[in-house]
Amino acid sequence: MGQQKRVIALGFFDGVHMGHGALLRTVAERARALDAIPCAFTFDRSPAAALTGKAVPLLSGVDDREGLMRELYGIREVIVAPFDVMRQMDWRDFVEQYLQKELDVIHVVAGHDFHFGYKGEGSPRRLAEKCAQLGMGCDVIPKVEIDGVTVSSTYIRTLVQEGKMERARWFLGHPHILSGPVVHGSELGRTLGTPTANLLVRPGIIAPGFGVYASRVRLPDGERLAVTNVGVRPTVSRDRTVVTVEPWILDYQGDLYGQDIRVEFYARLRPEKKFPSVQALREAILENARQTRDYFANAPK
Repeated sequence: MGQQKRVIALGFFDGVHMGHGALLRTVAERARALDAIPCAFTFDRSPAAALTGKAVPLLSGVDDREGLMRELYGIREVIVAPFDVMRQMDWRDFVEQYLQKELDVIHVVAGHDFHFGYKGEGSPRRLAEKCAQLGMGCDVIPKVEIDGVTVSSTYIRTLVQEGKMERARWFLGHPHILSGPVVHGSELGRTLGTPTANLLVRPGIIAPGFGVYASRVRLPDGERLAVTNVGVRPTVSRDRTVVTVEPWILDYQGDLYGQDIRVEFYARLRPEKKFPSVQALREAILENARQTRDYFANAPK
C-alpha cells in the first residue's frame, strides 16, 4: 500500500464509542510524533456474529464507523478487511506479514481484550511481544469506565434499543447516528404539513426504541433540527414489520429523494403510539416540534 509509514488501531469499532476513542486518540498522538498516517483497521462484518453464527445487530455500518473515526479522531485511513480471511491467518503472520510488511505499520494500538488470527490465538500480550521483536511500537489500552460501567458496544446497544439516547451519547461521546439515502414513503406527512425524509433501517443495524426523538439531521448543505419518528406508524399503517426512520426536518423545504442524510438522536420525547385520529397525530407532532426547539435552545453549547 505504499511506503508511507502507518500507526494503526485494531478493532471492530461498532458505534465508535469512548472506549474506542481511547485507542484512536492514542493513534493520532503517536502518528503526529512519528510523522506517520493515523489509521484504523476494522472488519467487514461482526466477528461475534461470524464466530457464533448468531445475528448481532450493530450500532453502525462500515460507512458510519469510518466517517465517525475520521471526523472525531482525525483518522486518515480506514482499512476494512474481510473477517473470514483474517480469521484463518496465523496471528504471527498477521503482525509480521500483513501489518509490518504489507501496510508499513510502525506502531500498533489495541484494546485490552482484542484477539485476532486463527482461533483468536493472538492476544494483547502476544501482540506486544511480537511487536517488540519486530521493532514496532505497541500500546495496549485498558478498559474505559464511565460512572463505574465499562464502556462497551454491547451495553450501548441496549441503551439505544431502549431509547435512552442521552445516556448512550454519554458512553458514545457523540449522538447515536443512522444514515442512508432518502426513500419514498406514503407522503402522509406532506398532507399534514409535516413532510418527512424517510430512511429504511439498513439490514443488521439496530433501530432505536420506537418513539419520537429530538434530533439533528445532517444534510449536504448543513445541519437542521428535526423531529424523528422511529417505528411502524401504528396510526396510519397496518404493516407492523417495516421499521422506518422518519425525520421531519424543521424549517426546511427541498427535495432530498436519493440523497444521503445522517440523523443524530439526542433525546426521546415520547414512545410511539396509536392516535385516535390523524388530526390528533398532527397535533402531537407539532408539540414534539416545540419540544425539540426547546431542547436544543436549552442544551449546553
